[in-house]
Amino acid sequence: MLLRRWCSLLQRHGIVMHHRNHLIHGNLFKIHPYVSKALAENKPVVALESTIITHGMPYPHNLNTANEVEAIVRAQGATPAAIGVLQGRVHVGLSQKELEFLSRGGTPLKVSRRDLAYAVSKGLSGGTTVSGTMIAAHKAGISVFVTGGIGGVHRDGAKTMDISADLMELGRTPVAVVSAGVKSILDIGCTLEFLETQGVCVATFGESKDFPAFFTRRSGFISPYNVADVQEAAELIASASWLGLQSGLLVAVPIPEEHAAHGEEIEEAIQAAVAEASAMSLQGKDVTPFILQRVNELTQGRSLQANIALMKNNAKIGSQIACALSKLQRTKRAALPSSCLSNGPRLHPKTVVIGGTNVDFIAKGKTEKLMFGQTNPGSVFQSFGGVGRNIADCLSRLGEVPLFISAIGSDFHSDAVLSYCAHMNTSAVARIQEQRTATYCAVITETGELSLGLGDMDIHQKITDQYVSQFEENLSSAQLLVLDGNIPVPTIDYICSVARKRAVPVWFEPTDSDKACKPFLSESWKTLTYTSPNLMELCTMNRTLGLPTPKVLPQTLDEVLHCAALLSRPLLEHLRCVVVTLGPLGVLVCGERRDGTVCLKTKTGPPSGLLNAVHYPSMNVLPEDIVNVSGAGDSLAAGMIAGLLQGWGTDDCVHMGLLAAQLSLKSPHPIAPSVDKNTVSLTKIRSLAWPPCTCLWMDQLSASV
Repeated sequence: MLLRRWCSLLQRHGIVMHHRNHLIHGNLFKIHPYVSKALAENKPVVALESTIITHGMPYPHNLNTANEVEAIVRAQGATPAAIGVLQGRVHVGLSQKELEFLSRGGTPLKVSRRDLAYAVSKGLSGGTTVSGTMIAAHKAGISVFVTGGIGGVHRDGAKTMDISADLMELGRTPVAVVSAGVKSILDIGCTLEFLETQGVCVATFGESKDFPAFFTRRSGFISPYNVADVQEAAELIASASWLGLQSGLLVAVPIPEEHAAHGEEIEEAIQAAVAEASAMSLQGKDVTPFILQRVNELTQGRSLQANIALMKNNAKIGSQIACALSKLQRTKRAALPSSCLSNGPRLHPKTVVIGGTNVDFIAKGKTEKLMFGQTNPGSVFQSFGGVGRNIADCLSRLGEVPLFISAIGSDFHSDAVLSYCAHMNTSAVARIQEQRTATYCAVITETGELSLGLGDMDIHQKITDQYVSQFEENLSSAQLLVLDGNIPVPTIDYICSVARKRAVPVWFEPTDSDKACKPFLSESWKTLTYTSPNLMELCTMNRTLGLPTPKVLPQTLDEVLHCAALLSRPLLEHLRCVVVTLGPLGVLVCGERRDGTVCLKTKTGPPSGLLNAVHYPSMNVLPEDIVNVSGAGDSLAAGMIAGLLQGWGTDDCVHMGLLAAQLSLKSPHPIAPSVDKNTVSLTKIRSLAWPPCTCLWMDQLSASV
C-alpha cells in the first residue's frame, strides 16, 4: 500500500531525475569551431584518425600527408575533422599547430577505447586509433570516418586472442568507416568472420566484391556486398541510420591500380617483417608500427608511397560519400513523402508545433503489481516520443504535416530520432553540440498503467525564445500553433505574444501536472484558444490562477464529469475550448454551445453566451490489448487538431482523436505507425458504432469542488 501511494505521488508530481555528465563532457571534449559550424549547418564532415600521424609514418611525411588529406577532403566539398587527444582533452578538428604537435611528439600514446579514459585522466597526448576515433566522431555527430586500414584478428588469434578493438567498435558504434580493407599481416578470413559476428555490414567499393588487403586490391576473400559508387554507399549508410541500427559499417576501397603494381614486392616484404617481429617477440600494439616501418625499409620507400596514395584515395572517396550522404539526408528531411502531404509541400505550413523530443524506454511488467526493490519480469522497448514530437508525428501521418520546432543533442540518439521522423518536417529541429537528446524511461504495469517515470530533459530548455524567433514568419502565417509544456516559460510567452498580435489560435498541451502551470504564470494563458489537460493538470491550472481545487480527486464518472466541467469554467472566460482527457473514461469537451454541441471553430459569428460540456466515451479496449499508454493523449489531441484543420464538425473531430488514441494504445510506439489517412478517415469514423454522448449545461452546475 505504501509503495502504491509513493508511486502515485511520483506520478502526480512528475519527478524528474537529472543525470551527471558523462566522463567526456564539455571540459574534456573540444570540437573545433570550424567543425562545430559545419555540423550545426548540416554540412558534410569527415572524421580522420591521428595514429597515422603519431605512429603510421615518420616525420615530416606524417604531417605532409595529414595536410594533403585534409586538403583533399575540402576539395570534395566536405569539412575534415582530424581527431586526437592533446593534454588530456579529446579534440575533434585539429589546428595546424595541433597537427604539428602530434606529428613531432616524442612518445605519444596510441589511444584506443581501452586507453581513452587513462589518457584523459593523466592529461596525456596521443593519436586515436580507429576505435578511439569512432567513439569521438560519433559523440560529435559525424557519420563518416576515413582511415588507411582497420585492425583485425592477428594470425594465431585463436591462441593469442590478439583481436583489434576496432572490430568490436564497429559492432557497437554507428559510424561508417572508409578504409582500404585490412593489412595482409592479419588473418583476413577470421577478421571478416568476426565482423559478421558483430553484425557489421562490409561492402567493397566498386563493381567487384573482392575484399582489398591494404596494399593489394585483392586479398583472396570476398566481401558480403559491394557498392558501385558513392551514391550507393551513401544510401547504405543512410539506411542503417534510418533503421536505428547501433552498429557501424565498413566500406572497403581498393588501392588505385597504378599504386598496386608493387603489391607483390610489398607482400614479400611484409612476410619478412612479420617473421622478424615474431623473432623479436613483439606483441600487441607494437607489432603494426614495427612492420610498417620495416616494410618501408625493405621496399626502399615504395610501401610508404603506396600507403600515402591509398590514404589520399580513401579521403577522396570517403568525402564524396559524406557529401552524397549529406545531400540524401537533406532531401529526405525536406522532401517529405507525398503520402504525408495534403496539397504538396508548403513554404508556410498550416500548423507549427513547438515542443519536446524524447527517446523513450518503456519497461512493461508481466504482472499486475510491480514490486519495488527487486527485479520484476518484463520487457523493455525503445521508441521515440516527446509530447510535441508525438503530436507532430500523428499530424504528419494524418496528412497535416506541421513545421516541428524542437531541440536534440549531438549524441547517438539524435541520428536515430531524425531517421525515424523522416516523414515529418524536422527542418526546424536544432541539433545542439555537447548536449544530450532528452530521454525518458517509463515503468508500466501489465495493464499499461504508469508506475514510475524518470526523465533527462535538460535540453528542452534550449528551445529558447531566441531560437524560436527565427521562425516568426511561420508562426505569424500559421492557422494554428501547438505548444507543449516542455518548452521554457519565456518561449511560451514569446509565442503567445506573436499569436496575439497576428490573431493565430494556440493549442496548449500541458505535458504533465507540474508543467501545466507555465502559461498561467503570466497573462499568456489568455491568448490560448484550446488546451487538453487531464484532471490533475486542470487542477494545476486552476491553482496557479488562485482558484480552489478539490483536495481529493473524484472517483465515479458523474463526479469526474462534474468536477472537470467546473474546473474548466474559469478558463473559458478566455479560451475557446477545454478538452479534458479522462483516460479510459473518454474525453470531456467544454466550450460554447452551438448546433447542439461544443463549437471548436474559432470564427463562427457572435458568441451564444451558453456554455456546455459534452462527454464522449472512448471505445472499449481490452487490458490485454493495451501495449503503451504514453502517446494516447497526444494522439487524441493530434486527431482533433487534424479534424479541426480539415473543417470537420466537433463530433467527427473528437471521434478522429479517440480512434487515433485507440490505435496508439495497441502499439509499442507512442504514435502507432498504422495511423494514416485511411485508418483514421472520415468514412472510417462514421462507420463505427460510437457510444452515445452526454451533455452537461455548465451554468447549471453546482459551484462547489
